Amino acid sequence: MKIKAGIIGGAGYTGGELIRILLNHPDAEIAFVQSRSNAGNILSKVHEDMLGETDILFAGDHHFDIDVLFFCAGHGEAKIFVEQNDIPPGVKLIDIGNDFRLTEDATTGTRTFVYGLPELNRDEIKKANSIANPGCFATAIQLGLLPLAAEGLLGDIYTTGITGSTGAGQSLSGTSHFSWRANNIQAYKTLSHQHLGEIGQSLLQLQNADGIDLSFVPWRGDFTRGIFISSQLSCDLSMEELTVMYNKFYSNHPFVSISKEPISLKQVVNTNKALIQLEKAGSKLVVHSAIDNLLKGASGQAVQNMNLLFGLDETTGLKLKGSGF
Repeated sequence: MKIKAGIIGGAGYTGGELIRILLNHPDAEIAFVQSRSNAGNILSKVHEDMLGETDILFAGDHHFDIDVLFFCAGHGEAKIFVEQNDIPPGVKLIDIGNDFRLTEDATTGTRTFVYGLPELNRDEIKKANSIANPGCFATAIQLGLLPLAAEGLLGDIYTTGITGSTGAGQSLSGTSHFSWRANNIQAYKTLSHQHLGEIGQSLLQLQNADGIDLSFVPWRGDFTRGIFISSQLSCDLSMEELTVMYNKFYSNHPFVSISKEPISLKQVVNTNKALIQLEKAGSKLVVHSAIDNLLKGASGQAVQNMNLLFGLDETTGLKLKGSGF
């Protein structure tokens, strides 16, 4: 029996990526893709690359004759949906938005959402019935810092990160138009990005709060997909000790790789991979991390969580081909 999946909000970037993965997943099938504004239209009317891939039509409504429900709608909509619908307890929920990521927001009614970063909470995810998928910047930053937190080595951290235009969602804004993005770059939400709360929450699972101070400056980049992070901090360990520590921490996590060579966005785009590279000068350590914001930063990680929820190998359906050039 295949896992029957429903999708709420299937017309956006994360919904499209989720559909693409599930269409090729050997142990899952799509029961419906809901989009009120596109009800009755074939998926390829919105996601043009799906022409010839599927004859599924967007549904105007939902049903619960499914095993798992993915929320790909706007932030805030999943919480309203859960509160307004009598969802059977046997239906597992995965929210790709930010409604349930923080501990104070994680419980609503009879549902308690587990923070779905497999490299941190894999065992809890396997036992859960509701998952709060991490944010894209949060995923990239945390994966770079978790091994240090596990050893109590975090102090003042200065992080910069750049993201592609798809990180802003499909709805157009002044800074998502091609004419603005092309040949341009801009810092935004300096020191106040919405992912800071979930990052701090995760680091506290591994290291006491005393001494951790993360400053984050995100950037809008002149490209469509991917996130590249550089986090700088003080560390007295040698490069050899750090390399051993990182490799040991991620030894059982199939999507994270530690590189001795400089990493780049093209290595991760269109994959569920996370690449990490360490650089050191004296007592200063820089941790670089790169992911695809729509895959490991969103829909790919959501399917990774689905695999864990249903007892599958977490790489199932996610051995995606990257672009070499």
